Amino acid sequence: MRVKFFLISLLAFSQFSFAQSNSIESIAANQQGVNVIVKITLKNPLVKPPLGFAISNPARIALDFSDTSNGTGKTAIDIGMGDLRNVNVVEATGRSRLVFNLSKALNYATTIEGNSVIVTIDGSGGIATAVNSVGLPVNVAPAAQVRQNLRDIDFRRGTVGEGRIVIDLPSNQVAVDVRQQGQQIIVDFLKVGLPDILRRTLDVADFGSPVQKVTTTQQGENVRMVIEPKGLWEHSAYQSDTQLVIEVKPIKEDPNKLTQGTQGYRGERLSFNFQNIEVRALLQIIAEFSGLNIIASDTVTGSSTLRLKDVPWDQALDVLMQTKGLDMRKNGTVLWIAPKDELLTKEKLELEQKAQISELEPLKTESFQLNYQKAEAFKLVFGSDGDSKNRMLSKRGSAVIEPRTNQLFVTDIPSKLEEVRKLIQKTDIASKQVLIEARIVEADDKFSKNLGAKLGFADMRGIRGGDAGYQISGDQRVALTGNYLGVGEQTGQAKITDQSYIPNTNFVNLPAAGINGLNPGSLAVSLFSAAANRFLNLELSALEADGNGKIISSPRIVTADQLPAHIEQGTEIPYAVATSSGATSIFFRKATLSLDVTPQITPDGNIILQVDVHKDSAGTETRNGIIINTKQVKTMVLVENGGTVVLGGIYTQEEREDITKVPFLGDIPLFGYLFKTKGRTNNKTELLVFITPKVLTERLTAK
Repeated sequence: MRVKFFLISLLAFSQFSFAQSNSIESIAANQQGVNVIVKITLKNPLVKPPLGFAISNPARIALDFSDTSNGTGKTAIDIGMGDLRNVNVVEATGRSRLVFNLSKALNYATTIEGNSVIVTIDGSGGIATAVNSVGLPVNVAPAAQVRQNLRDIDFRRGTVGEGRIVIDLPSNQVAVDVRQQGQQIIVDFLKVGLPDILRRTLDVADFGSPVQKVTTTQQGENVRMVIEPKGLWEHSAYQSDTQLVIEVKPIKEDPNKLTQGTQGYRGERLSFNFQNIEVRALLQIIAEFSGLNIIASDTVTGSSTLRLKDVPWDQALDVLMQTKGLDMRKNGTVLWIAPKDELLTKEKLELEQKAQISELEPLKTESFQLNYQKAEAFKLVFGSDGDSKNRMLSKRGSAVIEPRTNQLFVTDIPSKLEEVRKLIQKTDIASKQVLIEARIVEADDKFSKNLGAKLGFADMRGIRGGDAGYQISGDQRVALTGNYLGVGEQTGQAKITDQSYIPNTNFVNLPAAGINGLNPGSLAVSLFSAAANRFLNLELSALEADGNGKIISSPRIVTADQLPAHIEQGTEIPYAVATSSGATSIFFRKATLSLDVTPQITPDGNIILQVDVHKDSAGTETRNGIIINTKQVKTMVLVENGGTVVLGGIYTQEEREDITKVPFLGDIPLFGYLFKTKGRTNNKTELLVFITPKVLTERLTAK
């Protein structure tokens, strides 16, 4: 009786002496097939059905009776029929709310019959049909099958800095699910549409409330609203007819408060105003309100003065335990509440008893055959290396490691043997294999062009067997000679040939240079007359080389997870090194293509690669030996399984122009090309390194 008195006092306090013209007298329920019919009897008849809404998580139906008080004298009524567990009656200022707690989300319908409200909860999950007190359907005008849209979304700032999001619903039967996810409030409107004008983001940071943004979007048949507050805040939601209001209040952090706001509490809200009430009586009130089974220790005594206004019941319980130095242990839906020292002492005694039992428990020996792990790897686990901190076995336990058969022989109590067994099951597994394929692409585009000329000048004396060149005086003659033997002394042969002249002085010799061991082609011209023989020899030489090449190297290697691997192919080049004694020693240097890689498979299936790729080749030969051309990429990269990534690339371009000429003569326009040689080079080289890792699938083994 005392508990009921306190409950009545609790509800009376929440009314704040406001008089209501109507009251809820009784709540009864019966089951008809899969449906549950709830009859709510009031003191006076209602003019229109109560406002209500339903949420899916948790599954609940709420009905609001305006200007109505709770005349049942109870805050919770157990039903236990079908999917309806119980009904909570919560009275606030000027209204009362009935909350139907369901096992799953269901539809409902209401009708008024005299001074009673009949609520039909359809257990099949379909559309609910309203019935009267005898179970006969009530004729209700069919609603037009038109998709309903939200009418309006507005934001307002309250007097104490709270942010209010006001939503105009198309009807009072729209299902709304309001929940908190992290630092956001998610509101789902089920089976409604969203006009284009309302599909927007409201930036309300300038209003000075905790709310920063309100984003509303269409998601299939539903509408989702995301409210983003900042700082310390708490939220509440209430509906009046077709208007839903979500209120976000700021919380001022107070170091003297046990908790800041109601963050982290999810219980139904209640109010307390008691003077010198027994603690056990308060626990009984919270147990009846929450539906939990609370067992209080005999040492829980004393009284407390408690005044709480509209707080969750789990927060009220937390505050009560902190003020009285209590603690709790939860087992399912049962709470055991006792002083903290008592709970700690009991837990300490239990641990000491377990330790004593382990000292007397008989030892057992068990052998473990390892398939993939090395037996020596368990030395650290068993403390065989002398480190007792990492010892997994008990003080009486021991282990023998047999490397030849790769077995473990463990002697210990059964609980420790079970721990060893679970450890081996988790660690003695085959490592995943990874195939790493690298592709090194070297592409080049080379172009070279050389152009040159040869001119000769000869002074011939004592010509026999004919005249040659241009006679200046006596035996003095002048001639120009190029690549030909030119004009020289005649050998006395009757027939003039290349061998019948002995060349004299060369004047200009600037031929085109060779490219990559190739000799240039030439074109020679001689101008002569019968009187002056050969007096001008000109040879033009030119060479043009154009080449495109691509070299693709593709080393592949398979290794286990987190184990390094190396593959190499190439040659070793010898070189001589002189020692201090004067002797010569021969050493070798590698010019190889090598791949060093260590893969690591992440829990989400990606692969972390530590890669070192070398592409070395023999270059030009010098007095000290052969130059090694080195190309290397060393990095660590994250790649998805089967994906390809470019580790690095080097692009080089060489443009070069060389000119060799006779001073002054080589600068004469047009005619100067006879007195110079010109070379132009344009080479492009590109190096790209690709790598592709793949986790090899495990082979199926026959059982």
